[in-house]
Amino acid sequence: MNELKLKYGCNPNQPEARIYMADGSDLPIEILNGRPGYINFLDAFNAWQLVKELKEATGMPAATSFKHVSPTSAAIGRPLSEKMKKAYFVDDIKGLDESPTACAYARARGTDRLCSFGDFIALSDVCDEAAARIIKREVSDGVIAPGYTDKALEMLSKKKNGNYNVIKIDPEYSAHGQETRQVFGINFEQTHNDIKIGPDLLENIVTKNKNLPDDIKEDLIIAMIALKYTQSNSVCFARDGQCIGIGAGQQSRIHCTRLAGSKADTWYLRMHDKVLNLPFKEKLPRAVRDNAIDGYINEYEEDVCAEGNWQKYFSEQPERLTAEEKREYLDRQSGGVLASDAFFPFGDSIERAKASGVSYVVEAGGSVRDDEVIAAADKYNMVMIFNKVRLFHH
Repeated sequence: MNELKLKYGCNPNQPEARIYMADGSDLPIEILNGRPGYINFLDAFNAWQLVKELKEATGMPAATSFKHVSPTSAAIGRPLSEKMKKAYFVDDIKGLDESPTACAYARARGTDRLCSFGDFIALSDVCDEAAARIIKREVSDGVIAPGYTDKALEMLSKKKNGNYNVIKIDPEYSAHGQETRQVFGINFEQTHNDIKIGPDLLENIVTKNKNLPDDIKEDLIIAMIALKYTQSNSVCFARDGQCIGIGAGQQSRIHCTRLAGSKADTWYLRMHDKVLNLPFKEKLPRAVRDNAIDGYINEYEEDVCAEGNWQKYFSEQPERLTAEEKREYLDRQSGGVLASDAFFPFGDSIERAKASGVSYVVEAGGSVRDDEVIAAADKYNMVMIFNKVRLFHH
C-alpha cells in the first residue's frame, strides 16, 4: 500500500487528506483496526521515532503518550513501586510486574493524566496483554507498535465500539536524507534530524560539581530524546526512568520551565499520602477522579474540599493539603533532572528548577549569560552539562 486516504486533514473543513510515499514504495504501516486520521498519524509517527530511539539508547522497552504532536510523557520499562502503582491507578493490573512494556506505558500515561486524556500511544516493543489491559480502560485515540499478541489485539479491537485505532509499523523502517514539507504553497526541505543522543553528549560538565551517576545519565538521555520530538521551545523534567513534566511550545524559556515545573510538582504531590488516600466515591469516572486530584493539589478552578463540592467526588470531606505541607514535601525532593532544547538565556530557569527537586541540568550552552546560568547552578551544587546541541522541533 503506497497511499492511504484519510477522512479529513487537521479539521473537517479540510476534506482532501492522505498519507503516501513519494518514492512509490509501500507505507511502512498496517492498519489492524480503526481509521486513523491526519493528526493521529502526526502523533503516531513522531511518537514511534521517540520510543524507538529510547529503546536503542537504553536497551529497555519504552512508551510515550502523545497529544497534539508533543509527548505528555515518555518512559522506559523500569518496575513501579507500590506507591507509584497506586498513584497511577495500575495496582490492579494483572501481569504488570512481568511486562516492561506495560510498566513503560503505565509510567508514560500516569505522569500527566490530564494531558494524556485522549492520547495516541507508541510502544517500542510488541504490545502484550498487560499493556493492552491498561490501554483498554483509558480514553485514548490509538496505538502504534511493531506488533501485538493475539490477545492484546483482540482486546484493543473491541475498544471504542470496535473503532479504536491500532497501527502496526515495520520496526526496520527508517527515514534518512532529505525531508520536505509545504507551508502556504511554498516547499521547505531539510536534512532529517538523525542526531544520536547518548552518553557522549554528557561529557562537558561546566559546574564545580562533576559527580554524574549512571542512572542520572539515563534520565538525562530520556529527557533529551523526548525533547527531540516536542514542539519548541521546550524543557523536560525527568526522574526514575521517565519524564515527569514537559513544557512544550512556549515562546519564552522561563515559561517552559514554569509549566514543566508545575507539572513535575503535581507529579511529586500525587505520591503524598493525603492524595493517595483520598476517599473517592465508588464508580467515579476515571477522568472526573483525575480532575478532582488536580483540583485538590493545585486549587485552580474549583475548591474540591469545600461544602457543596466535596460531595461530588468523595465519600467524606477530605482534609486539605495545605500550602505549607506542599512546600515542605517538595523541598524534600532532589535528584531530578532538567533538559532544555536550547540554551537557558538567564539563571531564572535554574532557580525555578531548584524548587522542583532538580539536581542535574543539561542544555546547549552558548548564551551571552552562560556565566550567570552556571553560577545559579553552582549556588545549589547542581551538575550542569553543556551538550552544544540544539533540539528544536517544529
